[in-house]
Amino acid sequence: VVLGSSVSRSLTVTVFNFGKTIKDVNEGNPLKNFTYIFSTGSYIDSLEFTGNVLLAETGVTDTTLTVLLHKTNIDSALIKEKPRYVAKLDGRGNFRFKNLPPGTFYVYALKDEGGSYRYMSKTQLFAFSDSSVTINRDTKPVTLYAYAGKETSPPVKPATGTTRNTKPADKRLKFSTSLSGDRQDLLDKFRMTFESKLKSFDTSKVHFTTDTIFSPLSGYEWEMDSTKKIMTLDFPWQENVLYSLVLEKDFAVDTFGYQLLKADTINFKAKGKKDYGKLLIRFRNLDLSQNPVLLFVQNNEVKKSFPLSSVNFSQELFIPGDYNLRLLNDRNQNGIWDPGVFFGKQRQQPELVKPIQRTLNIRADRDNSFDVDVNAVAPKESDKNQPTQNPVLRGRSNNNTRPTNRSGNN
Repeated sequence: VVLGSSVSRSLTVTVFNFGKTIKDVNEGNPLKNFTYIFSTGSYIDSLEFTGNVLLAETGVTDTTLTVLLHKTNIDSALIKEKPRYVAKLDGRGNFRFKNLPPGTFYVYALKDEGGSYRYMSKTQLFAFSDSSVTINRDTKPVTLYAYAGKETSPPVKPATGTTRNTKPADKRLKFSTSLSGDRQDLLDKFRMTFESKLKSFDTSKVHFTTDTIFSPLSGYEWEMDSTKKIMTLDFPWQENVLYSLVLEKDFAVDTFGYQLLKADTINFKAKGKKDYGKLLIRFRNLDLSQNPVLLFVQNNEVKKSFPLSSVNFSQELFIPGDYNLRLLNDRNQNGIWDPGVFFGKQRQQPELVKPIQRTLNIRADRDNSFDVDVNAVAPKESDKNQPTQNPVLRGRSNNNTRPTNRSGNN
């Protein structure tokens, strides 16, 4: 693998990094990070350049990214030309270039598949530095923030002469609901997700009632999303009330002409307030000028988001569970994370998300209270092997009839 080749002062220095490709013939043990350098002159360039790469949307690392050094900042060069030097990230997301000549370079990072070292799609993970880097003995490390844009072009149609049978074999309308164990979240809408796009949805053939006396309800609204696969019912749920959705056979028809084989009824119960926890978070070192949005994350998926206008955040009802926290610096105040822009007249870095080194355990029917320092440092690797009595920091309970773990109050 050629990592770099430079021509400087009538001198050519070539660097080969073999990674793990060299192995012994008997057991296949790799010779790790073996580098071979040679020069056409009397000396070898010895300057270094270091830094790290983070994912802008999560604040964590992706060690599969590759860092590139180009001699030009013209955007088309990333498509048409290979870089002058490349470097892989280590396990902590850091990179290090060795044996560089003095000069000016432009720094990029991308997820390279196939060894082309080219930026081929806006959905490809990519990062760029705002300005050039001058390589000398005083060059400071840089941090790049990688992002992937969203695909907006329409899907590619099958070529002429080819056919695809995507029609379901089971000739009936299929859908799922957002219910969890036949329970409706008081804080959320009711959703029906259909397997195929809908041709029609007749709200007059969906009868929304209470399950006790089957009296029709009012004050609700149905809405179809842009994919024509999700129907949302918005209604002010009352705790512990039984509800029913009576579906006539032809209440909905998908684009294949399929409908229900017979009328159906969905029975469910709204959750009670005791199914939720009361939440209070007191933040330290929170910069409100950055338009922070608080993100609650489970299994690397954002479950809830709240714009912050104060160092104190409270919710009367919050779904119990263990949550990781992140802070989005919402530059344009639209409430969501936005990727960067590289191609075009004006480049723009992505919005940044910072993970908070704190896990919250929110319990039902409790007053959950936490103090959170947004600048808390992650524990060192050497500290992770030390025993701990409370691996998950828990909130304080004001209910004296139940055990209380006060370790969550710092």
